[in-house]
Amino acid sequence: MESYGEKWPESVIPSRNSAGLRTADIARATGYSVQQIRNLERDGVLPRVSRTPGGYRMYGEAHLWAVRAYRALAAGTGPVEAKRILREAREQGPSRLFALLDRAHADVDRERRDLAFAREAARAIAGEPLGDIRPDDAMSISELSRALGVRPSTLRHWDAEGLVVPQRAEGASRRYLPDDVRIARLVHQLRLAGYGISALRELIPWLRGAHGWDEIGRALAARDSGLDARSAALFEAGAALHMLLRTREYG
Repeated sequence: MESYGEKWPESVIPSRNSAGLRTADIARATGYSVQQIRNLERDGVLPRVSRTPGGYRMYGEAHLWAVRAYRALAAGTGPVEAKRILREAREQGPSRLFALLDRAHADVDRERRDLAFAREAARAIAGEPLGDIRPDDAMSISELSRALGVRPSTLRHWDAEGLVVPQRAEGASRRYLPDDVRIARLVHQLRLAGYGISALRELIPWLRGAHGWDEIGRALAARDSGLDARSAALFEAGAALHMLLRTREYG
């Protein structure tokens, strides 16, 4: 296994001198603005930045790879987590970095498995025949919460957000008809798969319509593509972090 810290060919740096890059050079090489580079320095994402006697910032190879790693991590994990990963890597070294990257990949893997489960559940639930609806088929909020394994407060929240709105006469308690129960089951599975309230609010009317599964299927496919993009970003981040570790600036 190669040891980190070996000199890397200067041809990988798209600028004049790997030890004398300006803020504008780093910004141009990474697609960020000069202010964004300074913000990353302020937030502790970058290695320490040296200055000339005149006070100008001077960046090197490590800063370039740190910014590239951050950009890819932000796409794969979100900007807050990306900053945390790079800060903790600086403070605790490569072992901590490897652990955090493992966790990021595991999170995507878990979301993929949840999404596959939600796809099958949604297909089955969306295709269930309702038959004749009778008053005694309805469920109370406590009965439905037990059936789904969620708190009654969760069902009240879904009601308030317009996701699962039960039948309710003025002053009466909530009663969930079979179609409401079916929608509640689907919402529960899609929430487990990571869908937000706003996205679900757009999907639910389609589920109640004649072409519900087609629209749900397209939304699930879009989320699948999003997970692919995050996986690709994590691979890109891994390559940049490998180069960063070779500079010996992070542990």
